[in-house]
Amino acid sequence: MNTKSYYFILLFSGLFFIESLAQSNFAKIEAADKFYNQRDYANAALYYSKVINDTNVNQSRVLPYKIQMVNLSILPKEEKKKNQTVKNDSTSNTGKDSLAASQRVTPVKQAPIANDSTKKSSASATTVDPKKVSKYDYVLYRLGLSHLYNNDYNNASLYLKKCVERNIYTDANYFYALSLMNNKKYQEALGAFEAFVSSPNSNDSLVKIARKKEAGCYLGMDSAKVSREIKVSKLDTSVFNNGNSSFAPTFYSASNKIIFTSARKGNIVMDPKRQDGSYLCDLYYTEKTDTSWSPAVNFRGPVNTDAHEGAAFYSEDGSIYYTRWNDVNPKEAFIYKSKSNGTMFFQGMKLADNINMPGYRTMQPCLSPDGKLLYFSSNRPGGMGGYDIWVSTIDENGVTGAPKNLGAPFNTSGDEVTPFIHAISGTLYFSSNGLAGLGGLDIFKCDFNSTDGLFGFPQNLNAPFNSSKDDAYFVLDRISGTGFFASDREDCPGGNCYKIFEFMNKPIKFSLEGIVFDAQTNEPLKEALVSIIDAHGVDEPIYVATDDQGNYSVELKPKMEYFLKAQKNKYFGDAGSLNTLDKTTSQVFQQDFFLNKIPAGEIAIDGIEYDFNSAKLRPKGMENLDKLVDLLNLNDNLKVSIEANTDSRGSDAYNLKLSIARAQSCVDYVISKGIKAERLVSKGWGETNPLVTEAEINKMKPKSEEWEAAHQKNRRTALKVLGESEIKIINSSK
Repeated sequence: MNTKSYYFILLFSGLFFIESLAQSNFAKIEAADKFYNQRDYANAALYYSKVINDTNVNQSRVLPYKIQMVNLSILPKEEKKKNQTVKNDSTSNTGKDSLAASQRVTPVKQAPIANDSTKKSSASATTVDPKKVSKYDYVLYRLGLSHLYNNDYNNASLYLKKCVERNIYTDANYFYALSLMNNKKYQEALGAFEAFVSSPNSNDSLVKIARKKEAGCYLGMDSAKVSREIKVSKLDTSVFNNGNSSFAPTFYSASNKIIFTSARKGNIVMDPKRQDGSYLCDLYYTEKTDTSWSPAVNFRGPVNTDAHEGAAFYSEDGSIYYTRWNDVNPKEAFIYKSKSNGTMFFQGMKLADNINMPGYRTMQPCLSPDGKLLYFSSNRPGGMGGYDIWVSTIDENGVTGAPKNLGAPFNTSGDEVTPFIHAISGTLYFSSNGLAGLGGLDIFKCDFNSTDGLFGFPQNLNAPFNSSKDDAYFVLDRISGTGFFASDREDCPGGNCYKIFEFMNKPIKFSLEGIVFDAQTNEPLKEALVSIIDAHGVDEPIYVATDDQGNYSVELKPKMEYFLKAQKNKYFGDAGSLNTLDKTTSQVFQQDFFLNKIPAGEIAIDGIEYDFNSAKLRPKGMENLDKLVDLLNLNDNLKVSIEANTDSRGSDAYNLKLSIARAQSCVDYVISKGIKAERLVSKGWGETNPLVTEAEINKMKPKSEEWEAAHQKNRRTALKVLGESEIKIINSSK
């Protein structure tokens, strides 16, 4: 063979190799794009990385399932259309990605739970055309995004940083910053977010989100927000965190019995094509005896099937509500209800279509304490973007009403998921990535105001509940001492997986403080006695005296209703009330008192009415005497006289007799309400003690309004303080 022929063969072989390599890479990109569009980011990352590294794909990746959440509300129109037409059966591969299909096992999935919707939505919003950029840049960017959406933040920041350095994609700064934030590199993330925001070509929708993320970075760096008294620990792997993922803890009839969701070996498998149930989600339960949890028990059929079951809620009627979804159509997830006869659960029934809207995901049910409201998360139309919290009524027959969106400030353009209502306080807990947080999903709470029936503004629970990753499925026991949540804060191979954590709440402490004032002068009163009394009469009263500046303070107990009063000699007392029944966080209550001086003369008791020519009290008069009873109960150190007067019409003897009878009827009524007789004196004055003298009345026109008013003023019932016992200064709070 001559030299020319040798070089020709060598050149031809090289060209053939290059062409084969190009075709191989093209097939890998096609396969990767297919997985990416199906939101199977684990396999997309695998195939994109093979293009970058120029190696063969030997095995597709199988990871626990997490329903991918995409906020379609901020996608460009062409991207919305594209997302709606993408097939979701990730096992259906044709054409040049058939190699991938032949090697791929359907990914069994982790949890019906949101990732950062801003990441997902912006991913589609930044879909790139490989014809307009180099193939390397296209694959590099897609690889970084795939790692990001698969929660593999270390690899995401590695590849997205290269995209930033190559300055090809404007949005790369945003996603790079997001990966840094999820890695708890808040200071670096701030710089990347600012670089993105200041760029003239930045996506306006992402700029708004980036500003919220910047606020979250500052929150994450604020060590003062971290509660050092709350103890968080991951539960043991033998019971709870066994297998690929565990999440959605919820109470099962008692605080020491827990239902949770887990993907692990031994889960129910009915499909003969499936090797095992290691990546299927099933419902389990366990019970705590003494200090340890019993082995987890699979609910088995008919509750668990070879689909995925998870995110359950146990209702007071013995039923469980739970979420069911499958791999065939991951665009859908529905809520089911399984009734119980006390020993076993029956076949689960899917809730009505007004709850389970076909084509959308409805999941994570939770009932209000009275069982009349169903809360859930859904990406159905009519929301504010991504997944929102919705609520529906449940009537006495179990029929659900039309769902209503909770609206702002609870729902945002991001994702709001895993609602939970605390049984005692009514507080709403949920997770969101649309509110300022530490990264990913953060747990928020909204206190419930029982007076107006409204939830307060969302408050971030901060660390240690929240992390730079996803934190969700928060539940709290009835007495507010312990609770559980799920988090992917700990890395697992190929991304992050949910695990269940337990927390011990910091001791809840309550105290009461305030000042006692003179009501007329606003001067503080020293040595006034403040009494804190159990409204149910079980606990002994607590007494505390004011200091020289009129201040007082005292510790209170949880789960109590208190009656409060302040007293001082020569003053009428003042009262208040408070309760610690529904409080889930420590609180300092404020209660000031204003005491009025006791006058030397009589105090008119308005509205005491009698039948004509009778001492019998009318109902209106009794109502006004009830106020006098309250006054005497509050001022239990006073002795008083109830005095009746008449006008001058009629004989003196008749008027005196009538007034004595009327005064006594008042005293008798007050005694009947529990006031001791020795504290009361009745006195009838007849017409002998007028406020308007007869001489003054005679100057008025008879039967005129002025004339009638003068007689009415004289026909009065009054109170006079005769004496008071000494108020002993007690300080039992010390």
